[in-house]
Amino acid sequence: MDMISASMLGFGAALIVSGALAGFMAGLFGIGGGAILVPVLVTILTEVGVDPDVVVHISVGSSLAVIVPTSLRSFFAHKKKGAVDLSLLKGWIIPVPTGVLLASYVAALVSGDTLKGIFSVIAFVVAMRMLLNRESWKLGKDIPRNPVRALIGVLIGFLSTLMGIGGGVMNNTFMSLFGRPIHQAVATSSGVGVLISIPAVFGMIVAGWGVPNLPPFSFGYINLLAVALIIPVTIYSAPLGAHLAHNLPKRKLEVAFGVFLLIVCAKFTFSLL
Repeated sequence: MDMISASMLGFGAALIVSGALAGFMAGLFGIGGGAILVPVLVTILTEVGVDPDVVVHISVGSSLAVIVPTSLRSFFAHKKKGAVDLSLLKGWIIPVPTGVLLASYVAALVSGDTLKGIFSVIAFVVAMRMLLNRESWKLGKDIPRNPVRALIGVLIGFLSTLMGIGGGVMNNTFMSLFGRPIHQAVATSSGVGVLISIPAVFGMIVAGWGVPNLPPFSFGYINLLAVALIIPVTIYSAPLGAHLAHNLPKRKLEVAFGVFLLIVCAKFTFSLL
């Protein structure tokens, strides 16, 4: 076996491991896999020799592409049950993708280290929310009207794209703080994931078009091999994590996920020193 074939096998195996870990942990913590997949991909792809200048961009872009089918499937399932706040989603059809495209533009301009730093800051805030969260915390009795609602949509799209996530954590927090039941927040988040992931795929393709030293099978910052291998693996491994999650208290899962994100923040921050 020549070196190129061995390298490709190693790359493919690393992607499968990434998908398996991300799917299992996403099922375990009940959170969209992006917040887990990105740091896992960054770690493993760095180990197999992907250029450090593009490894974070590829991880974020590929994570967003993986989210497309899962968010679509989840959205239609929740919509069928009538649990989605369609009014909120319709009001965000322009604001959320606007935030996504702005983030794609930023991603095209910043270095891998800068993107890693952005991920760390946002992940730290999310971790603090998980660790300190109280169900009694409320900012209002209902979701604010425009322009505040639209600005929040832009912000969710922007920050989620830079992290490579579907926006579930942010939208759940937003809706819960304004008096919406958690089941409606979770259901609506699946639609937010659609509004984020689809335009994000096109944005990350354009952002990475013509960039040198991308790994094989990359289409801009979307690695097609990663997407093709990770999606079926996550579909298989996520239920295993979900099965384990049912045997653990919700609060312990929140704390565990918060600790996981803090570890990722520490690791990313240390790598920047």
